[in-house]
Amino acid sequence: MKRVTTTVLTALALLAPAGIADAGTRDPGVAVTEAGPVRGTVTSGSTTYQGIPYAAPPVGPLRWQPPRPAARWTGLRDATRPAPRCAQPQNIGPASDSEDCLYLNVTAPKTPGRKPVMVWLHGGGNVYGAGSDYDARRLAEAGDVVVVTVNYRLGVFGFLGLPRLDGAGTFGLQDQQAALRWVRRNAVAFGGNPGSVTLFGQSAGSYDVCAQLTSPAARGLFQRAIMESGSCSMTWPRNGVNPGIPAGSPWQSQESADAQGVALAASLGCAGPSQVDCLRALPVDRLLAATQSAALPAVAYGNRVLPWRPDRALAEGRFARIPVLSGSNLDEQRLATAFLPQAFTEDGYRQLLADAFGADAPAVAAKYPAGAYESSAVAWATVATDRVWSCAQDTDRRVLARYAPVYGYEFADRAAPPQFPFPAGLPSGAYHGAEMVYLFDLNGTPAPLDAGQRALADRMIRSWTTFARTGNPGPEWPRTAAQSLAPGKPATVDVAAEHNCSFWVTIGNGPVAHGD
Repeated sequence: MKRVTTTVLTALALLAPAGIADAGTRDPGVAVTEAGPVRGTVTSGSTTYQGIPYAAPPVGPLRWQPPRPAARWTGLRDATRPAPRCAQPQNIGPASDSEDCLYLNVTAPKTPGRKPVMVWLHGGGNVYGAGSDYDARRLAEAGDVVVVTVNYRLGVFGFLGLPRLDGAGTFGLQDQQAALRWVRRNAVAFGGNPGSVTLFGQSAGSYDVCAQLTSPAARGLFQRAIMESGSCSMTWPRNGVNPGIPAGSPWQSQESADAQGVALAASLGCAGPSQVDCLRALPVDRLLAATQSAALPAVAYGNRVLPWRPDRALAEGRFARIPVLSGSNLDEQRLATAFLPQAFTEDGYRQLLADAFGADAPAVAAKYPAGAYESSAVAWATVATDRVWSCAQDTDRRVLARYAPVYGYEFADRAAPPQFPFPAGLPSGAYHGAEMVYLFDLNGTPAPLDAGQRALADRMIRSWTTFARTGNPGPEWPRTAAQSLAPGKPATVDVAAEHNCSFWVTIGNGPVAHGD
């Protein structure tokens, strides 16, 4: 029996380099990875494989360790269901207490030939989300690309800092790099080209893309990058990104990360030389409870994974000089503002400005008077959109363009389908994350797009996948200038002028201009 099994696996392995769509493959739903064969779900235009391990479960003594290789398996592995979400509290998606979560999903079109590969890093503040939330069939089939969506360690499990802990503050980034290495070794089995990989992500996934651009350990693992609503230069004032979150940025020094980790360990009764072992013995739910109300986890720099703070690395040219497509949404902060009750009164708006900008609050109020907008909530959302998202993304494009081909966009469909009912006085607009339903079917459900929006979705998929194939999203996209993405005829937009970026450079805690 063992000899028969070995013979079958050997025969399947011989078919693997030709991809899943070859006529010689008896089962079109089977692909052979380095660790063993997998069977996915076959549809008319593609095959989707879910829950493929790309690294060993980071459990027990492997909690807060760099990712290790996944174990091989014998027989045919079922890849028709998603793997558990990485440990996280409940948010838009369900909670999870699973640390056995380092899995990815592959959607491969049935057409012949080697395809570009697009590797997706989900958003969620590096606290929430899962790769399986993003059904990539439309993107894969219409764009003729292989799409890989990735789970990576989140929150305290992905970004804990502690002295003497190898890789502290960067475990989530290391998982992403392990997934990219898996793609390089296994892309051919799914019809993909391992030499044509685009890393793309949204929100936290986008500034993780930025981190990977500047990480020497990721050099050569991808050839193009797409950043959606998240940048290297991103910082935020109090309440400027999520309600109740203090001022911060996606990055913190290794020393700061380690100090926070020591304080967390002490609060949980773990101190001294056995601190790490003590923390590894704690149950998942206790660690989640201890960190749920904390600020968003910041990625540590000043270490072997991320030697430099990413915005400084960009300014100094210390990054992978590859083509980049980078953009944000016209009304980013309307999503978080929907959960910020004080934004809905003029007194609350003034207090938000005072908390965020201190002595500069009167200047911001004069530039963005509440009476000039539909409501004070819209005024605050506009302030935070310009200050936190649009100008930082525009800064990065200008800096990147000194060294590499760069293309910009602004998603501007203010009639995009909202994912939940927005409160009165706050139209959803082109909110944070609105563009994703034009590329993916979230949780497998197509969004209710009208004819014009479907045409926009088709155009975006064509542009994203053309960029993945060539490093250029299309002839109508001028370098550096941002393309406005809304139903109708394509047009360029001056993001810096539209979002008052020259004003924000004058504000004490405004975005850094890097000499521009």
